[in-house]
Amino acid sequence: MKKTYHGSCHCDRVRFEADIDFDKGTGRCNCTMCSKKRAWNVSVKPDEFRLLSGKDELGDYQLATKQGHHRFCRNCGVTAFGDGNVKELGGAFVSISVAAINDLSPEELERLPIRYSDGLHNNWMNPPKHHGYL
Repeated sequence: MKKTYHGSCHCDRVRFEADIDFDKGTGRCNCTMCSKKRAWNVSVKPDEFRLLSGKDELGDYQLATKQGHHRFCRNCGVTAFGDGNVKELGGAFVSISVAAINDLSPEELERLPIRYSDGLHNNWMNPPKHHGYL
């Protein structure tokens, strides 16, 4: 069931809200970027995401493919979300850090379904052989 959630970076300069259906799952990936950040994300379509404050506080990092923007707060360094457009993953998206969502209790976090992706080998639709460290 889709519900509106609120989130922020650590210093609260970057704030957002998003309409998320957690029954569709969350994701963890072993690509070089996600594994270094221990990223745990949930994706939504761009019209389901609203940046409430902090646009001017955002830094942007892009990998060589230039398909995604890894956005972060320039003040506290927290990555609250990123966005991009990857045809193989359904087109335009906003990838929200589950850890940046303020409305989830520890009990709710514990129950969220997680899908593991082997991004390290561009095998996105399948889990990596090892994912316990993610």
